[in-house]
Amino acid sequence: MKVIIAGCGRVGATLATRLVAEGHDVRLVDRQPKARRMLSPAFPGAFHVGNGFSRSVLETAGITHADVFVAVTSGDNSNIVSARTAKETYRVPIVLARIHDPCRADIYRELGIPTISSVRWAVNRIHQMLLHRHLTPELTFGNGETLLVRSQLPSYLTGRQTTEFDVDGEIRVVEITRAGRSLLPAHGVLAEPGDLVTFSVAATALGRLSGFLDKELGT
Repeated sequence: MKVIIAGCGRVGATLATRLVAEGHDVRLVDRQPKARRMLSPAFPGAFHVGNGFSRSVLETAGITHADVFVAVTSGDNSNIVSARTAKETYRVPIVLARIHDPCRADIYRELGIPTISSVRWAVNRIHQMLLHRHLTPELTFGNGETLLVRSQLPSYLTGRQTTEFDVDGEIRVVEITRAGRSLLPAHGVLAEPGDLVTFSVAATALGRLSGFLDKELGT
């Protein structure tokens, strides 16, 4: 992918380094020339000095051919203006913005710009870890509203169809690791001793999932 990242702070630099290591074409934009120091001297991507919403800067960085634009500066206003410019003016297929104010993040998400709210994500993550210590998320989506959670199935669920564990809109079995091999759940697949199950679960349903794993399903 051709990726442009506005903001070369810790988040931007770390993301850029990871994407470059995966073989992507990454260009960074930051209004502070010294931000270049956040990158390794061997960093192969381009670094452009200027605002992430400046059309001339964006065009120099290759915005017209970009597959992804990510705005992760320290300012909410700069991030959202940059993101809207990339989305509405240059029609970049994937646009993401980091927004620190959760209330504003909801507004921009309704406008069709996916946002990452650091505050809300951190609060949700800490809350989940405190209340459901044995269900540590493998992966989170959005601002933590949906999670992937892996858990060993208790023995009393052996022999039950794995599709019985689904709860519409709240919990779904998406993968089973059995004897070191991964398989996708299907009707007729029964739980076996030692199964490690991956659930997709709404954050609000973590307590219910805990109950499923602590007692007989549906009781």
